[in-house]
Amino acid sequence: MVKIAPSILSADFSDLRSALTLCDAGKADYIHIDVMDNHFVPNLTIGPPVVKSIRPVSKSYFDVHLMVIDPENIVESFSDAGSDGITFHIEAVNNPGSLIDRIKSLELDVGISLKPATPLEEITPFFDQIDRVLIMSVEPGFCGQIFIESSLDKISQLNHVLVQYGLKNRVEIEVDGGIKLDNAQDVINAGADALVVGSGIFKATNPLKQLSVFKQLQKQ
Repeated sequence: MVKIAPSILSADFSDLRSALTLCDAGKADYIHIDVMDNHFVPNLTIGPPVVKSIRPVSKSYFDVHLMVIDPENIVESFSDAGSDGITFHIEAVNNPGSLIDRIKSLELDVGISLKPATPLEEITPFFDQIDRVLIMSVEPGFCGQIFIESSLDKISQLNHVLVQYGLKNRVEIEVDGGIKLDNAQDVINAGADALVVGSGIFKATNPLKQLSVFKQLQKQ
């Protein structure tokens, strides 16, 4: 089964408790938490205090996606707040290996994300050190964008490389941006193991029903 990670960036920030309750009721695999600093991307969102405040509300896996410069300065704070996994952007760091080691030392899963224009070769040296690769299928910074079709080729390429390296069962391919029910199966067929879905769930007429439909998607 494919994992579904609702992104609370698209939820009602005045009532995150209800959003998390919905995700738990719909058996979401992860809660995707987008952290933006208004420097690496043109938006400002959630910090460690918010993560800490919502941690008691949900038993789900907190999948924290750092879209920030100097992520090494804040990983401990997000660990203390209750994160289960931390993903950073390859474009935002000078020494990825050191940051991977630091996140691992906190006993958290570690992921690397890359923007649509960043080639996979930038992260290839770290495949055997990480737990997931997060492919951005939109430009990071805002929810509700249209899926970039060329992302399918990048997902497929990554899937092929992981199979070649014998890492397909160890490194998860997560995809984030513009995923809706009408393109989700194409993303899965390209090789995705986990789908980050924001407006595709929370902006639906019946978000819980929509989440349940996403949860029925399978690899073919």
